[in-house]
Amino acid sequence: MSVQERKERERAGRERLIVATARELAERQGWDAVTTRRLAERIEYSQPVLYSHFRGKREIIGAVALQGAAEMAAAIRAAASAASAASAASAVDDPRARVTALARAYLNFAERNPAVYDAMFNLDGGLAFAHEDTPEPLKDAFAALLETLGEVAGDGVPPGLFTELFWASLHGLATLTRAGRLPPGDTDRRTALLVDRLAVL
Repeated sequence: MSVQERKERERAGRERLIVATARELAERQGWDAVTTRRLAERIEYSQPVLYSHFRGKREIIGAVALQGAAEMAAAIRAAASAASAASAASAVDDPRARVTALARAYLNFAERNPAVYDAMFNLDGGLAFAHEDTPEPLKDAFAALLETLGEVAGDGVPPGLFTELFWASLHGLATLTRAGRLPPGDTDRRTALLVDRLAVL
C-alpha cells in the first residue's frame, strides 16, 4: 500500500468515525447536543481535523442523512422482497403484501432511528431533494419506494407522483406518531387503511 493510499484510508476512517459519533450522540441526546467541539472531544481529534472533513454541523447532518437514506432503501427493498418471496411460495402474486411490507419497513425505520430520520427529512443537511443534483443515496431511497408503489399507482396516474403522495402519507404518520399526536397502538390499522385506500390492486 502506498503512502497516499494509506492516508486516504485513514481519512475515510476518520470521516466514518465522525459520522458514527454524531449519529450516536444525536440518537442519545438529540441533534442540539451535536457540536463540533463535542465531536472533536469524543473522537479525540482536534476541531481543525474535524473541519478538514466537514465544514460544520450542517454537512455532518447531510452525511448522516445520506447514510440513513441508503439504510432505509435497503430496509424497504428487503421487506418488499420478503413479501414477494412469501407470495411466490403461495403461488399468488400479492402486491398488497408488498406495499404493506414497504409501509411497515418505512415506519419502523423512522421509529428506530429518530435522529437519522430527522437528518434525512426534518433538518437542513444542505442536500437537494427532487433536483438534478440530488445525491444518489436520496434518489435510490425514492427509487426503492417507486419499485413497489409504481405497480399500484393505478391507470393514468404517474407512478412517481403516486409514490410522492404515498411517501408524504408515510412521513406524516411517522412524524405525527413520534410527536405523540397519534396513538401508537393504531399504527397497523392506519397502515392497512392507507394501503387499502391508496393502492390500486
